[in-house]
Amino acid sequence: MAIETIKWVKGCGRIIDQTKLPNKFEYVYCRDVHAMWHAIKRLSVRGAPAIGVAAAFGVVLGIQKFKGIDRAKFLKLFHKTCHYLATSRPTAVNLFNMLDRMKAVVVCHPDAGVAQLKKSLRQEAMAIYEEDRKVCRAMGNNGAALIKNGMTALTVCNAGALATVDYGTALGVFYSAKSKGKRFKVISCETRPLLQGARLTCWELRREKIDTTLICDNMAATLMKQGKVDIIFTGADRIASNGDTANKIGTYMLAVLAKHHGVPFYVVAPYSSFDLKIKSGAQIPIEERAAREVTHFAGTPMAPKGVKVYNPAFDVTPAALISGIVTERGIIRPPYVHNIRYQLPSGKKVAGTLS
Repeated sequence: MAIETIKWVKGCGRIIDQTKLPNKFEYVYCRDVHAMWHAIKRLSVRGAPAIGVAAAFGVVLGIQKFKGIDRAKFLKLFHKTCHYLATSRPTAVNLFNMLDRMKAVVVCHPDAGVAQLKKSLRQEAMAIYEEDRKVCRAMGNNGAALIKNGMTALTVCNAGALATVDYGTALGVFYSAKSKGKRFKVISCETRPLLQGARLTCWELRREKIDTTLICDNMAATLMKQGKVDIIFTGADRIASNGDTANKIGTYMLAVLAKHHGVPFYVVAPYSSFDLKIKSGAQIPIEERAAREVTHFAGTPMAPKGVKVYNPAFDVTPAALISGIVTERGIIRPPYVHNIRYQLPSGKKVAGTLS
C-alpha cells in the first residue's frame, strides 16, 4: 500500500485531508495539539485505528514545546493535553485506549525527569504507529481465509488504509486476498451522509485495481434478495465485552438484512477497538454530528432551511447478528462473552482488562 494516511514528519503529524478526497489529494501538517484536535473533529483523519495514532501524536505535539525541568508542571500540561484530545470524538475507543497507553508511560517512570518523559512518550507514540501496521497485515491475512474465488463482498463506510496506517481493517481483508491471487468483487455502500464509501473506499479499491461497484445505501436489501452478496465485512469503532459493535451508521441495518438473507456478516477490528469496561453496546456513547452534514452536500443545501435533523454518526450491531470478529489474533466466534476475554493476548493493554 502506498497510502500513508498519518505519519510523523519533521516534528509534526502529517495526515491526508480526507475531507478533500477523491477530488484533491492534500496533506494537513499538524504542528500543535490544537491542529490535531481539529483534524480529528472535522474528519480530516478518521477511522478508529488512525484516530488512536493521531491521539498519540497529539500528546507528543502538546508536550514537545514545554520548557524547563519542573516535573509537576510538565505532568499538569501532559494530563491537560490528554483530556483535551479525549474531547475530540466520543465513540472510537482506540482514541481513549491510546491515550491510556501514553498515560501508562508516565506511571511506569515515576522518577524520570522531563527530558526522559518526553523521549519515552515520543517512543510510545511511534510504537503505537508501528504496531498498527503489523496488526493491519495480520487482520488482513486472517480475514482473507473467508474469501473464496468468485465471491462478491459488501462493505460500508471506509475501513481501509485511510482508516489506519497501513492495510486497513475490513479493506485489509480484500488487499490480502488479492495478494494471495484470489478472484472476487466488492460492493461499496455510499455511506450517507458524508459518503465515506463513495469518496474513500471506492478511491482506495480502484487504486488497487480491485473490481468495485458503488451502490446507494438503500439498494443493499435488493442485492441480498437477488443473491448478489456472498459475505459482508465492516470495521468497528468500539466493541463491547459481549461482542456488540459500534460502527458507522447503517451498519446495523446491513446486519439485520444479512441475518434475514443468510449472508455471513463479519466485523474486522484490532484488539485496540475492544472496550471491556462495558458489558454491552447500550453503554457505547454515540456521537451526534452537525445537522449541516445531512442538509448540505459540498456546501449546497439539499433540504429546506430550518428542518429538524437527527444525525448520529454510529449505530450498534448486536453480537447475535455477527458471524465472527476478525482480529490480529484470529477470528473470534460466539459465544463472545467468553471468547473475547479468552482470546485476548496476554498482557495486552486493552481498556478494562485486569492486570
